[in-house]
Amino acid sequence: MADRIYSWFKRSLDILLSSIGLIVMAPVFALLAVIIKIDSRGPVFYAQERIGLNRRRTHGNTGSRTQERRCRDTFGRPFRIYKLRTMIVNAEKDTGPVWAKAGDSRVTRVGKLLRKTRLDEFPQLWNVLRGDMSLVGPRPERPSFVLSLAESLPDYPKRCFALPGITGLAQVKSRYDTSVETVHRKLQYDLYYVRHGRLMLDLKIMAATLKVMARGEGAH
Repeated sequence: MADRIYSWFKRSLDILLSSIGLIVMAPVFALLAVIIKIDSRGPVFYAQERIGLNRRRTHGNTGSRTQERRCRDTFGRPFRIYKLRTMIVNAEKDTGPVWAKAGDSRVTRVGKLLRKTRLDEFPQLWNVLRGDMSLVGPRPERPSFVLSLAESLPDYPKRCFALPGITGLAQVKSRYDTSVETVHRKLQYDLYYVRHGRLMLDLKIMAATLKVMARGEGAH
């Protein structure tokens, strides 16, 4: 019963705050769109496939057919995430999917500022309004990374037992993923949230996120 009440309040808060945020941020988006277009060639927004909530969460042993099905859909429901573009066009054309790193030459001049303030994440309010994401939860990852990380970190797919978020406990406690070691450290925060997520914890994470943004700690 408590979980249902929490889920209802969490979704209600998501709808309310994401709606307000999209309206309030509309003029900011318009200004940033102009700046991004002036700074570098390419689209203003960037869309990428990520893995969302695992709606077929099971307990105990699973048969081979279930395991194959979960492997095929990479442990959760795929969806397209939206961000303001911070990198050059076709940034991964020659390398394939790779983690961002400190001093990444693929990041544009405006992109560095957007990442530092985390303003590039704000278009995900649309994902929250749609129900793909929540304001708070484990950050959604790309399918290729989920599959590879699940091999080295068996508990990694458990992150998908909660709706992914724009921000999360791992994001206010740590920084961007750069290696399996940093992913493992952040995974512990994500698993704690999956087990103990409550409205008060969500509010604390939101407040901590605002502090991170104000201090410009979003970059490496």
